[in-house]
Amino acid sequence: MPSLVLDLAYNAPDSALLDPLGESHWQQILELWLLNLQNELPQEFRAAEYSVGLQLCSDEVIAALNGSWRAKPEATDVLAFPAGLQLQLPGVPCELGDIVISLETAKRDALDGIEHELCFLASHGLLHLLGWDHPDEEQLAAMLMRQQQLLELLPAQISGIVA
Repeated sequence: MPSLVLDLAYNAPDSALLDPLGESHWQQILELWLLNLQNELPQEFRAAEYSVGLQLCSDEVIAALNGSWRAKPEATDVLAFPAGLQLQLPGVPCELGDIVISLETAKRDALDGIEHELCFLASHGLLHLLGWDHPDEEQLAAMLMRQQQLLELLPAQISGIVA
């Protein structure tokens, strides 16, 4: 199986909002997903090395970002900030952008456990970074199906996540 390298810029709050997965699990999860997505990515997103930012934050932080970037000053579950297409240079990771997830909203919305909800949101954000969108019901259904396939790849030992 081919491999890839992920430069993960990870940030989680130092507060009562704790990430139940942690940076090393996020590294494994995102690498697994990117590897699985390789064959269906447009050529400009195919790379052996990637760079992704993942920030887990409070409702207050994500509401401020949502207000600044989308003119919707309320909390949301996940935001994705794609880096856009870039010239791929040898030895330079493909910069995908940043995923921001509200831990508070994820905890409120978690029906199948917080780990599952966080992975669901991260997979959604990652697909947005890779050019997926859901302007209509058909594309939303396709995106949700691909998210489910990504979630099914996760090994059960990642903090209780059951595929």
